[in-house]
Amino acid sequence: MQIQQLEFLKHLIRFNRRVYLDHNATTPVSNRVRRKMGQVLRYHYGNPSSFYGIGRKSAALVKQARQYVAEAVHADPQEIYFTGCATESNNAVLKSLSDHFYPKKKKIVSTPLEHPSVMHTLAYLETQGVMVEYCPVDGQGRVLLAELEKRVDEDTFLVCCMLANNETGVIQDLKAVTKIASQQSALVLADCVQALGKIPVDLHAWGVDYASFSAHKLYGPKGIGALYVKQGSPFSPLLHGGHQESGMRAGTESLHNIVGFGAACQDVDRLLLHAKKTQALKQLLIQRLKEIKPDCAINSPETGCLPNTISVTFPGVDNAGLMAILDYHGIAVSAGSACSTGEDAPSHVLRAIGLSEQAARQTIRVSLGWHTSEGDIRYTTKVIQDYIEGRSLLVNMITPAQLNESILFDEHTFILDVRPPDDRRKHQGLPNAHEVAPLAVEKYLGQLPRDKQILVYCPGGGLSLMVSYYLKAKGFKHVINLRGGLDAWRQRRSDLYLKYAGQNVTVLQPDKVE
Repeated sequence: MQIQQLEFLKHLIRFNRRVYLDHNATTPVSNRVRRKMGQVLRYHYGNPSSFYGIGRKSAALVKQARQYVAEAVHADPQEIYFTGCATESNNAVLKSLSDHFYPKKKKIVSTPLEHPSVMHTLAYLETQGVMVEYCPVDGQGRVLLAELEKRVDEDTFLVCCMLANNETGVIQDLKAVTKIASQQSALVLADCVQALGKIPVDLHAWGVDYASFSAHKLYGPKGIGALYVKQGSPFSPLLHGGHQESGMRAGTESLHNIVGFGAACQDVDRLLLHAKKTQALKQLLIQRLKEIKPDCAINSPETGCLPNTISVTFPGVDNAGLMAILDYHGIAVSAGSACSTGEDAPSHVLRAIGLSEQAARQTIRVSLGWHTSEGDIRYTTKVIQDYIEGRSLLVNMITPAQLNESILFDEHTFILDVRPPDDRRKHQGLPNAHEVAPLAVEKYLGQLPRDKQILVYCPGGGLSLMVSYYLKAKGFKHVINLRGGLDAWRQRRSDLYLKYAGQNVTVLQPDKVE
């Protein structure tokens, strides 16, 4: 009896374990940051722009935080401007420089590995007449410098090159990039978001003109970023309406977030020292994954890579199913950039380094953090092994061909639409469906029937699979997922789609939280 109880407790502890391995998406707030921000929220409510005592104290806190950030990136404090996030920083530089140089100079050269905040802004600038060229990279994601030199010419006003890639962890040679750019008097924007706290950052030594940062990648708060503008480099504000940040970024300063960013930067040296331990855990993870599936491919380079980041492809294993079973067991990983969540398209980064669309859909990203332990690695790899070897509880699947009228109109079937809003605007959904916000399904659990079959669908079948596993974990026994999602069903059963799509759709409202 005691042995049975022990086995049950072991199962219970394992099932309830939480392992966070998506630190490139965001990090938990550190104790130092939480403490400093709490003090500001409690005691320092003055507006930094006010001249009386409590305002001056707030202004002093902003100045101190700016010093901490500048020290962490080897810059001068007057070169650091606080923004809402790195996305804002990147937008501000790209749009400001385009306004400054166009049409005298018309070209930006970028890499195909940039963050969506750069890629999407470049796409917008192309509609305004700016020319954008992308420099190819090698199979490990490193910029081909000889190709870069061919593309940067006298018509180029900016080169965009992220320091460390958020998906594969590859680190670029920024000093070489700035040397090539300077030969044609072009400026350089470096997205340094993923690098700070993982590798040393020295903006002055590299000679970049602009750099972006986000606190929440560094155990700091969300909603605060920083922009480095090298002294003498052209820049005009994206936001107007106030004198804050030396007139470069209007809006009352988010004092608690700024102080939190500064506090996070105080821990940079400690994080860099910890990188060796993280690197060792990364090697253990790679070793275990290769033992589990010898044909897996590690897309992250062995050298010149962030110590915490692994991109791995499992041939024959769909990443949506793997991420779903990991989530079911309390393990958080991703398929790529958090800012691309909800998109069904394969990662542009993985395609740029030569992976096929199929291989990209068989790839996950694991990013370790300060609190990751050897036990976390062993637990994670055990779940992966069980899934790959067929020992995991699986969600039932229905193919597009099987989804016919009898299922669509069966009173014992509850159709759950978890598509993102943009897809709902583009396409009508299944008839008799119940729409919910896809990233907040837990708020609707009280409205889902436990005595019916729940059919979950999304655009491509990946997001709905994760939701299906989540519902299984919450005790819903009869859950099925539409393989390939609405896109596949629209193709396979276009007759039914044209006849019934969008009929009798209900939009559920979130359960009230007391």
